[in-house]
Amino acid sequence: MAVFEYGPDPGRGVPTLLLVHGYPDDHSVFYPLIGELTPTHHVIAYDTRNAGLSSVIGKPGSFALPTLVDDLYAVLDATQASDVHVVGHDWGSIQAWAAIQDVRAAGKISRFTSVSGPDLHHYVWWMRERLRHARRWPQLMGQLLRSLYVAAFQVPVLPEAAWHFFLTGAFERATGRRVGDNPVRGLALYRANFLSVEHRQPPLPVAIPVRVVVPVKDPFLSPRLVDGLQNWVQEVTVTYVDAGHWWPATHAPDLAELLRTEFGPGSA
Repeated sequence: MAVFEYGPDPGRGVPTLLLVHGYPDDHSVFYPLIGELTPTHHVIAYDTRNAGLSSVIGKPGSFALPTLVDDLYAVLDATQASDVHVVGHDWGSIQAWAAIQDVRAAGKISRFTSVSGPDLHHYVWWMRERLRHARRWPQLMGQLLRSLYVAAFQVPVLPEAAWHFFLTGAFERATGRRVGDNPVRGLALYRANFLSVEHRQPPLPVAIPVRVVVPVKDPFLSPRLVDGLQNWVQEVTVTYVDAGHWWPATHAPDLAELLRTEFGPGSA
């Protein structure tokens, strides 16, 4: 796995951040944020398995969420990091939600900021709750429509072809950053986790402080997905931002300011 460290050495007054990217990116999606934070923070970032400069080991099932969590802790162990504030976006946030519910989190992860990536246990619970109450069916249908692409990614061959011939170029032109073959390589994330029975279990209680940033113009996730988080996250703060799904890249100074003021020097 490709792991990168930036900024001053961790220590008193120098908090450590772990940045976990999502699909179809690699750690370079955080370059603007890293540039903002390295004067005051020790920053660790890595390319998740089979993204960027990282390779993949094993069968497609090795993209299952527990393996991704193992990867996250392997990075923390390799960098000897502790008391870390994890910042996750998209699939990086999904992985981090699972990581903070892991027994290994104690002494390793002290805070979590989630952007545009729900906990999958909470996601399934949220969908079931809407299904049980007819007045909430519009919320359910709205999220199902936003998630149609996930079902489309289960189709063999066609998603690969779409990314290769059209979507990659369109995405790179729209975002101004290169993703190379990350989109095709990362399809395994959806195929390994979409039908997992593990996500049907209720979430485990979380005691560390969690901030959930909700870009209200996110085309993939309903802002209402945060409903009910307080049932199992002891200290949760929800921040709504007027932006789209890739807010960490498009509004890096805003995210950096959030991290500096609430989780910066003096609060680590």
